[in-house]
Amino acid sequence: MHSKTLSKWQHSHDFSVVHKHGETRTLQVLALTAITMVVEIAAGLAFGSMALLADGWHMATHVAAFSITIFAYRYAKKHAQSARFSFGTGKVSVLGGFASAVALVVVALMMALESVHRLFSPQDIRFNEAIGVAAVGLAVNLLSAFLLRGHHDHSHGHGRHHGHHDHNLRAAYLHVLADALTSVLAIVALFAGKYWAWNWLDPMMGIVGAAVITKWAHGLLKETSGILLDGRIPADIQEKVINTIESDKDNRVADIHIWKVGPNDYAAMISIVTHHPEPPQYYKDLIRDQADLAHVTVEVNPCQGEPCVTIP
Repeated sequence: MHSKTLSKWQHSHDFSVVHKHGETRTLQVLALTAITMVVEIAAGLAFGSMALLADGWHMATHVAAFSITIFAYRYAKKHAQSARFSFGTGKVSVLGGFASAVALVVVALMMALESVHRLFSPQDIRFNEAIGVAAVGLAVNLLSAFLLRGHHDHSHGHGRHHGHHDHNLRAAYLHVLADALTSVLAIVALFAGKYWAWNWLDPMMGIVGAAVITKWAHGLLKETSGILLDGRIPADIQEKVINTIESDKDNRVADIHIWKVGPNDYAAMISIVTHHPEPPQYYKDLIRDQADLAHVTVEVNPCQGEPCVTIP
């Protein structure tokens, strides 16, 4: 009956972040990482280097993480307009980032355990061969970082964004940086073992690398889990939204919920009590520039009696 007039109040629920170049670059990095992974694991076993073997194991988890990244991109794109997702597929990339962070924690634990074992049960190391392979691994990591650099923080979404974050791509970028770190640590340890006979430094570098990787993973887990669990918007932003509404007439905010529905978009449900009710769009316009509020629902409750609204 009202089908011709509904479009004015309807809008897209696709809050995903689109990375056309990012997906292509991630595929390239995936291929490079897979090849280097095989070489480093084989070389680490053959030449007896824990640092090199740890780097190879680390790359193995990155192959899995980059596969998650590619899957997340394609799944989000394929189902962007699906009615099964209330707010679109904006959180798919966030979920991909969370899964990749978990992979980082797992490899850090494996590296630490094996490194401790090697400290008490040292093995002979063929330094020249191991250094050569580690150098190749570092070169691949630097190339991968170059391919992803500039794409992990410049994304294009369908809403209004002040800051663009793709946690999926950021996770891939952190994996590459972690790989580069373990390669550098491996080279340092191997040179120290070759020239000063500090063979203990090889497994020690594995422990240091595990600690740094764990720290990076913790930051990503904290950020992505908050979004996946509908964590609230920063308190200062929510307070600003409330103050903007309540500074107009005698409005009072009775209830408010603001949460992320994608990497860059927020949804809001706000209940307002007032003696001077206006159409919902009036209140939406008031807070239009307060945050990236891509989906706002406003409930207006007319105040019929004096006790209804109390101005402090």
